[in-house]
Amino acid sequence: MAACATTLRVWRRGMTLRSFCTKRSTPFNAPGVKLYSVSMKAAKQNINGVDLFYQQTGTGQHTVMLLPGALGSGKTDFGPQLESLNKDLFTVVSWDPRGYGNSRPPERDYPLDFFERDAKDAVDLMLALNFKQFSMLGWSDGGITALIAAARNPAVVRKLVVWGSNAYVSEQDVKIYNAIRDVSAWSARMRKPMEDMYGAQGFPKIWGAWVDGISQFTQRPDGDICRELLPLISCPTLIVHGEKDPMVPACHPQYLLKHIRGSRLHLMPEGKHNLHLRFAAEFNRLVEEFLCE
Repeated sequence: MAACATTLRVWRRGMTLRSFCTKRSTPFNAPGVKLYSVSMKAAKQNINGVDLFYQQTGTGQHTVMLLPGALGSGKTDFGPQLESLNKDLFTVVSWDPRGYGNSRPPERDYPLDFFERDAKDAVDLMLALNFKQFSMLGWSDGGITALIAAARNPAVVRKLVVWGSNAYVSEQDVKIYNAIRDVSAWSARMRKPMEDMYGAQGFPKIWGAWVDGISQFTQRPDGDICRELLPLISCPTLIVHGEKDPMVPACHPQYLLKHIRGSRLHLMPEGKHNLHLRFAAEFNRLVEEFLCE
């Protein structure tokens, strides 16, 4: 398998993955971001033996599930979406996957099927909340989970939006992950949100476990995560890619586009890994238009 071409210069300048995951460059009251005065429900639901934390807001007929990235939660990863997606059109549900955020215990682990496990948890949670059909918005690891969920549950997933996601792991990808394994090299500002959530001792442990967990897919033929499932996705699919994303080389969204039937790709020239946060108003508008088609 040909390795993706990318660069690690951004990491050598002291940037880290969490700089793309936690930097809130677009405040919720930024121009073009509409705010809604709607209550937010927060609760836990026992799913597959785990109490999963979720947040729910909005009263719209079209239900949308938000799936966060690695180590993330609804609160840390989707503030502008929970605040500003149209609450009249959509009912918005975010979740914390098992072992992340407020869905602890258990402590997070990474067996080779952890994405499949997350996909089953996510769908089972939504069904338990009496949502029989819904769309999924998945970022990074959450996008991988959403791809698997859509392929496995074609009658349930209505539409799909993914960004910062990949269907396989290459050796070049592993180099990117290992370049940011040592969290002590991260700035204090970038470490703080994860240390607040997992503790100063717990954060390096769970982050290192994630690096090992995502890297293990290189043991599979062609680094497969969910390659064989992509042709099974039948719902309308929007792939969004930030052209300045240092975590996900451009070959990954192109691969998704080629192998998901009828999918489309939207490029954001200035977007990085956290494009839905940095350009929240543009991203929300794009998503709303796609979901309403």
